[in-house]
Amino acid sequence: MKRNIIETVIGAVVLFIAAFFLVFSYKTANVGAVTGYMVTADFTGIGGLNVGDDVQISGVKIGSVANVELNPQTYLAKVTMSIEPDVKLPADTAALISSESLLGGRYLALEPGADEEMIENGGRIQYTQAPQNLEQLLGQFIFSVSNDKKDESGESE
Repeated sequence: MKRNIIETVIGAVVLFIAAFFLVFSYKTANVGAVTGYMVTADFTGIGGLNVGDDVQISGVKIGSVANVELNPQTYLAKVTMSIEPDVKLPADTAALISSESLLGGRYLALEPGADEEMIENGGRIQYTQAPQNLEQLLGQFIFSVSNDKKDESGESE
């Protein structure tokens, strides 16, 4: 009988600790939905950008990516983002997809312009830049180095 009580108490403590970590991780992860206005942008490639990724201005999170889909008319990736209502974006804002580190992780960086007109709910960002493809850059570097060595040795193509 005494063993059952000890097992019950230990089980209750484990459940309490698990609940504590669940609440702690939910609050620190900033999982809550951003209630704001929606803005879209078209990209030639999104390079691993996913729904839920951050939208930032100067490194400060101002929203999140709400949807990513293919535009069937233009064959461009249409990214819909939810922006906090207190952040107003000028009409000439530029959007670019950046890496958090060399190991991956993407976020959408916005660079506000100087236009006096603001983007409204359902508006569109015209100026976009797709992310740099590391494999393509590395391939171009290797190709240019091999061409430089051929030029130095006197070989012609």
